[in-house]
Amino acid sequence: MLALLAGLLFSLASGASWRGVRGQESPPGSRFVCTSLPLDAAPSGCPLPPVPMQGGALPSEEELKATVLQLRETILQQKETIGNQRETIRELTSKLSRCESSPGPDGKPGTGGWRKELAKGKDTMGDLPRDPTQVIDQLSRTMQTLKDRLENLEHQLRANLSYAALPNELREMLQRRLGDLERQLLSKVAELEDEKSLLHNETSAHRHKTETALSALLDRVSELEKGSSAFKSPDEFKVGLPLRTNYLYGKIKKTLPELYAFTVCLWLRSSASPGIGTPFSYAVPGQANEIVLIEWGNNPIELLINDRVAKLPLFVSDGKWHHICITWTTRDGMWEAFQDGEKLGTGENLAPWHPIKPGGVLILGQEQDTVGGRFDATQAFVGEMSQFNIWDRVLKAEDILNIANCSTNMPGNIIPWVDNNVDVFGGATKWPVETCEERLLDL
Repeated sequence: MLALLAGLLFSLASGASWRGVRGQESPPGSRFVCTSLPLDAAPSGCPLPPVPMQGGALPSEEELKATVLQLRETILQQKETIGNQRETIRELTSKLSRCESSPGPDGKPGTGGWRKELAKGKDTMGDLPRDPTQVIDQLSRTMQTLKDRLENLEHQLRANLSYAALPNELREMLQRRLGDLERQLLSKVAELEDEKSLLHNETSAHRHKTETALSALLDRVSELEKGSSAFKSPDEFKVGLPLRTNYLYGKIKKTLPELYAFTVCLWLRSSASPGIGTPFSYAVPGQANEIVLIEWGNNPIELLINDRVAKLPLFVSDGKWHHICITWTTRDGMWEAFQDGEKLGTGENLAPWHPIKPGGVLILGQEQDTVGGRFDATQAFVGEMSQFNIWDRVLKAEDILNIANCSTNMPGNIIPWVDNNVDVFGGATKWPVETCEERLLDL
């Protein structure tokens, strides 16, 4: 096609005529030979190809030039296209040569190299797409590996965080206890050795009793070293909150029913200042401050009920154990505040005639801005607490005094302080608690 167009242009430019090989009228599909003639010579039986006309007239010289220029531009474009195709063919030929020259599995040049690369998922002949199934499987295996490593790190963190996050004084107290137990153990061993040297004919029952006592001491030491929460009694434990953060807290598993009166009592020892923070908070949908006990900054301790506030005359920021109780009734919003068994204040008009809503979340050590979350580190409680109990009535003053001076044990009938009802998070701990008498000596 290009050769025919070139011949036509050459004939138009030089006055060439067309001569049929087989006569003046050549059948379709026959070949033509173009012969150059002088300008003044007549064509001898070689008809010129038909020239397009406009309105039946011969085209002018300008129109012929325009046609020639258009045909020349078309030829140049086709030439450029052919050049690009040649370059593509040259590139593909080069890639094919590299693939054929790469070594095969036997180390000899051949096609083994590109087959091996294709088997590994590499693209050797252009950008061939990988198998999507293989890509998805590989990503799944990678994600599973990362998940397993993350779970292992989380288990290690949980195993190591409890003891590492404890304050220095608590660790020192544990070390002292371990030292006492070790001395008792050594004393018992020495006693056993003395008995063995003096009583060669001791009975098997006596030996069994001695070995049982020795085993009990060893188990107790192991329990303290591991930080076990298997206490002798389900209520002989305390929750430790050693750091002022927004992620370290305890949670009561049970919730409150609708209440028209309540009494809340607990032992606490604060190790932060100014302000002890939030010993506990109860939030329900639509009201984050349903019940809150908080001391923030240099403000006094406040009791919030349905976002109403009463200032309590309590002072527990001296770093010692204190027993506090708070009573409230919806009738006239009457409240009372007790510290270490003594009533220090009373008042009224605190959310009167407002029943406590049921179904909320009870948190130890943090103030809730939403139900169960959005804690503020500046409002966090730092220290220890134990014996957190709630009753659905106002306790008598003598009952509160008996609880505070350790003469009676009265668990809450709504929220009792038992181990399986308290969960800790973020590094908060559960440890064996001092006896009630030991806490009294701390006052």
